[in-house]
Amino acid sequence: MTLLIKGAAVMGGDTADLAIKDGVFVDPTSLDTKKAGVEVIDGSGLIALPGLVDLHTHLRQPGMEQAETVLTGSQAAAAGGFTAVFAMANTQPVADQVGVTDLVHRLGEEARYVTVRPIGAVTKGLAGDELASIAGMAGGTARVRVFSDDGHCVADAQMMRRALEYVSTFGGVIAQHAQEPRLTDGAQMNEGALSSRLGLAGWPAVAEEAIIARDVLLAEHTGGRLHICHVSTAGSVDIVRRAKERGIDVTAEATPHHLLLTEDLTADYNPVFKVNPPLRRDSDVQALREAVADGTIDIVATDHAPHPTESKDCAFDEAAFGMLGLETALGVVQKALVEPGHLDWAGVARVLSTAPAHIGSLDGYDQPLSVGAPAHLVLVDPQAAHPGMRYTRSDNNPYRTVDLTGHVMWTVHSGLVTVRDGELVSAEKLGSGQA
Repeated sequence: MTLLIKGAAVMGGDTADLAIKDGVFVDPTSLDTKKAGVEVIDGSGLIALPGLVDLHTHLRQPGMEQAETVLTGSQAAAAGGFTAVFAMANTQPVADQVGVTDLVHRLGEEARYVTVRPIGAVTKGLAGDELASIAGMAGGTARVRVFSDDGHCVADAQMMRRALEYVSTFGGVIAQHAQEPRLTDGAQMNEGALSSRLGLAGWPAVAEEAIIARDVLLAEHTGGRLHICHVSTAGSVDIVRRAKERGIDVTAEATPHHLLLTEDLTADYNPVFKVNPPLRRDSDVQALREAVADGTIDIVATDHAPHPTESKDCAFDEAAFGMLGLETALGVVQKALVEPGHLDWAGVARVLSTAPAHIGSLDGYDQPLSVGAPAHLVLVDPQAAHPGMRYTRSDNNPYRTVDLTGHVMWTVHSGLVTVRDGELVSAEKLGSGQA
């Protein structure tokens, strides 16, 4: 499509015109709006950001399609302003071999809403005993560059060392789920006074921090690239900050829910607020916000974790861990980081687009919104009420009672409009090119 966006605030700054033709950004003055086929969009009041990139998404397919599919997850992602997502490996079967990762990649290509890059498992079956087929996945059609046993920690130090050494040969990265299993056996929520009062097994901060401390030292020793998933404690922030000061090749992410929600929400035993790692104290939330602001935490990643109703509509200690996040991420970041002054919109573009693309070795995001760059774009109305979650297959939404603003009005993926005037383009129109 050929689009001319008039007068949008580019990354929250000065207003300017943007133009898209043949899948890339072009000089707006090169378009003749009198010619047929040029669609003009009024960008006044809208903020133009590069298409968002999520480095941590659970799409559940293959094997758990009752919770989400690559198609429904891609639709939710597009509605949230995303143009690329990295799909975690804890599917059924596990994405520990090229056949599975190439399948996920192909399903994403067929869906067309976003670029879907599969994440490969570090160990076979996520069991932690033997390295997965890392070379095979890296050499497949999907060109896997990120590997993670997310949901499980690579707890064995020798296994983690070998994984870091292996991916360093081709520029890959190990994304660690930092959870010492011996300190979290049966844990349900953050360890502290509230967990004692509720009678729920506590999840100590040190269980996360001990693994991060070990792994940054292993990264330093091996020269491998380490990424820390869903950092949740102030202590973890301190460890990552010190590691970066020493020049260790480590990056880190925080989730929207850990930037906004606290353990107090578990006080009525509502399983929607059960998540791994658990919601922490307000002081941890504030430390995470400051760490995103100063760059210690590089990116915000959703950890979008859909579950069927029966997995959450049960007793707290029997419920699955995880929350939805793709459709609400931008609204939560606006509330938690932009409105309090921790980030400006250029900072949002960094933590939700360019930095995750760089960590994941995703091409096309290094010169966002510039002439000649691939046309990945989101236009958001920061004053409009957030429309809520409408497209994911699951219902475990932790933000039902939270007032969010920021409505994604347009999403453009490689020049293809996936969200138009605040509504998702249908799969039929997307496939026929009539969007």
